[in-house]
Amino acid sequence: MSTGPTNREPRTHDRRRRDTEHRLTHDIDVWVASASDDGAPYLVPLSFDWDGEALLVATPTDSPTGRNLAATRTTRLGLGHTRDVTVIEGEVEVLEIDALPQERGDRFAARTGFDPRALATPYRWFRITPRRTQAWREVNELPGRTLMRDGRWLA
Repeated sequence: MSTGPTNREPRTHDRRRRDTEHRLTHDIDVWVASASDDGAPYLVPLSFDWDGEALLVATPTDSPTGRNLAATRTTRLGLGHTRDVTVIEGEVEVLEIDALPQERGDRFAARTGFDPRALATPYRWFRITPRRTQAWREVNELPGRTLMRDGRWLA
């Protein structure tokens, strides 16, 4: 089903932040964009867990996304659909699968229904700390869409 244009008033900055925090707390999947050393783009959906500071994802070590995130240590994430989107630019910390505390891995598995620790394929954890976050629904929300800059929420 397509969602057409609406004539809704733009949300306040505070409302957008609350909506973004709700999405981070309740959504389970995120689009993860990365690029190889030579600039070839790659985009995949991955399950995530948000701990209030960073998103945790897991992907095979030798997958394009795993290689790209480990090499560049940056990513862009997309939550939602095109008429209600949150875009996050983040710094990536790479963790070997056994380096994460047991309770953190258990939380990820319970939330997402996926436990990469139990698989034969080698996986890594990728902890993504937001540096810049933007959210908008339509053109009337483009002004003021930046909610976080340099890792700090704006007023």
